[in-house]
Amino acid sequence: MSRGNRMPGLLTEFIPATGPQASRHLMVVLHGLGDSPAGYRWLPGELGLPWLSYQLVCAPDFYHGGYSWFDIDGEMRPGIDRSRQLLTELLDKDRAEGFPTGETFLFGFSQGCLMTLETGLRYPHRFAGLVGISGWLPDHAQLVAEMPPVARQQRILVTHGTHDPLLPIAPVRAQMAALRGAGLDLTWQEYPKAHTLHGDVEIALIRRFLEAGGPPQPGGRG
Repeated sequence: MSRGNRMPGLLTEFIPATGPQASRHLMVVLHGLGDSPAGYRWLPGELGLPWLSYQLVCAPDFYHGGYSWFDIDGEMRPGIDRSRQLLTELLDKDRAEGFPTGETFLFGFSQGCLMTLETGLRYPHRFAGLVGISGWLPDHAQLVAEMPPVARQQRILVTHGTHDPLLPIAPVRAQMAALRGAGLDLTWQEYPKAHTLHGDVEIALIRRFLEAGGPPQPGGRG
């Protein structure tokens, strides 16, 4: 995969659903700082949801052998707004290509979590769900002020580690509480983890959240 900084559009990798049913459910996956789509090729196998396709998205800027959604060392807002616009264009393209927003999940880790919330809560259509892992918001008050009414219909899961050395939990906890106070349907889950996923326990939580927004399963949710 090769690119230059601030290239129009976003490079993606598509992993199709493996099940027999004609599901149009899609999860758009946003990696963290210095990572790439390759860092999440394991996720479909771990989640084990044959009805779900995956779109692994590469952030637009080079960063120490990987990629970044915005400048972590300088002024963040211009890069956040630029990447949000690129993601909005990608989501619009997905809709045009037959993946309804109502059957699309947006998932992100760290910087990708920030972009999931910044993009998903401003998008004018309801998603199947938003999943944010170990992230933060630089200005939650601005996000609340700018989000459309449909944001209060979004299903949101955010998790964080009580031992995160990169993003201490206390400020993030307060940010998510403010979003809930603004009327968002946000589930907040803390784990005794660092800046990572908390193994099978957290994967199981994410799986349940996705299943609740996915297609009806035989003998299950109707």
